[in-house]
Amino acid sequence: MSATRPQPTALTVHQASRQLEVAYDDGAVFRIPFELMRVYSPSAEVQGHGPGQEVLQTGKRGVSIYAIEPVGHYAVQPRFSDGHDSGIFSWEYLYRLGAEQDALWARYEERLAEAGVGRDDPMPVKSGGACASH
Repeated sequence: MSATRPQPTALTVHQASRQLEVAYDDGAVFRIPFELMRVYSPSAEVQGHGPGQEVLQTGKRGVSIYAIEPVGHYAVQPRFSDGHDSGIFSWEYLYRLGAEQDALWARYEERLAEAGVGRDDPMPVKSGGACASH
């Protein structure tokens, strides 16, 4: 391993504001909206199985986290209120979500505009060709 990566010192789920607060040992503290976590979930369901296979997520503004489980000493796995529970969020990935929130929100808005859909539109129903592992 090259450099020491920041490690979390505290993790707080704020249900009222729908944010996950993560404090790191380098002094960084991030409040990451559940919606941002959901639309950027590292799961194959959201990211696809390769570049260009990402699935644009919509209708996630009101999503909440009803459980969050540790995964070893390197990650957590949240269970979202919309049934999504396959994303494993490493400490490094959560740090990126927190540190790059503004750019990630802007990119999400661009992708929505390119697709001609709104942030609150329901997810389209898939028909055929779906990955058998989901």
